[in-house]
Amino acid sequence: MRFDVVTLFPGMFQGPLDDGILARARAAGRLGVRVHDLRRFGVGPHRQVDDAPFGGGPGMVLKPEPFFDAVEWIRRTYPETRERVVLLSPQGAPLDHDRAVALSGYGRLILLRAWSTRRSRSGTPSSPAASFRR
Repeated sequence: MRFDVVTLFPGMFQGPLDDGILARARAAGRLGVRVHDLRRFGVGPHRQVDDAPFGGGPGMVLKPEPFFDAVEWIRRTYPETRERVVLLSPQGAPLDHDRAVALSGYGRLILLRAWSTRRSRSGTPSSPAASFRR
């Protein structure tokens, strides 16, 4: 199985992918992971990937254009016939065993992490952990 991960923080993946069971799976050729920096696909001379929320309010939200450009670049550069694009979000469906089995049938998964830095009503940044506790 091959994964393409698009993230603002590509360095976060180096440790987990280079140790333990993931490192052994990669060494055996059972797992392939390419990590792509979202900022590479940013807009303008400063490679901007976020903007103020539409309608105002505190915090920033990620622009969709860099994600679309990243997915199109991955598809052109590394063609794959059976792939699935997965947007990781706290508002999505939980990843359970049945869903994992269904996703394992694809040749490649393109994973996009798109959490907002928008603040909640209490003034604290919204986080994935806080969203899963609902």
